[in-house]
Amino acid sequence: MAEIQEDDVLVRDRDDVHRADELERVAEALVFAAAQPVSETYLAQRLPLGTDVRSIMLRLKAFYATRGVNLVQVEDHWAFRTAADLSFALSSDAQEVRKLSRAALEILSVIAYHQPVTRAEIEDIRGVQTSKGTLDVLMEAGWVRFRGRRRTPGRPVTFATTRDFLDHFSLEDLRDLPGLEELKGAGLLAGRIPPDFHVPLPSGDDDLSDDEDPITALDLEELGLLPPSGEESA
Repeated sequence: MAEIQEDDVLVRDRDDVHRADELERVAEALVFAAAQPVSETYLAQRLPLGTDVRSIMLRLKAFYATRGVNLVQVEDHWAFRTAADLSFALSSDAQEVRKLSRAALEILSVIAYHQPVTRAEIEDIRGVQTSKGTLDVLMEAGWVRFRGRRRTPGRPVTFATTRDFLDHFSLEDLRDLPGLEELKGAGLLAGRIPPDFHVPLPSGDDDLSDDEDPITALDLEELGLLPPSGEESA
């Protein structure tokens, strides 16, 4: 009887391993077929109820860590990307990306580290006026978005980075932004740094803060992103 029970355990173990392998294959196929990073919610809806999606994705991530393509995590989304150390082999085929101006890079950095932040706050941090065209370039690139409206006079719009920003710069979340020592090592902080200087650490929380209201359809109309109510779009 003991031998029969032991055989039953072995059979169950093999079945569990086979089931885990099949779930990984399904998750792998779903991510591979997607044009954009796939959310864990999307995967959970297409895998059997109760599946531990995060565990499956972490196992796949470990498997692909040494391959020519890596499975990367962007917040709670997943995507396949070419291994960073092989970028040289694809550089000739890659579409050339327009380089950002110094002003655009500065604004993007301010938004990344200080979000949610208004245009006036960006200008206060940089010490110069912010061109609307520069913000438009960052939004057209898909790296910056309208986040909410500050509950202050004039209800200024707040800006934040997007998931595409994280994906482009190979960041899992905002907490992976380089810190003070990394920025100094890369030569991005030169000259004398004040002793009390510190690099802000975004919380990574996408929920609106207590002093923000959500963007509404009326706000989008005001910002020129939607046609006025009652007006048919072309």
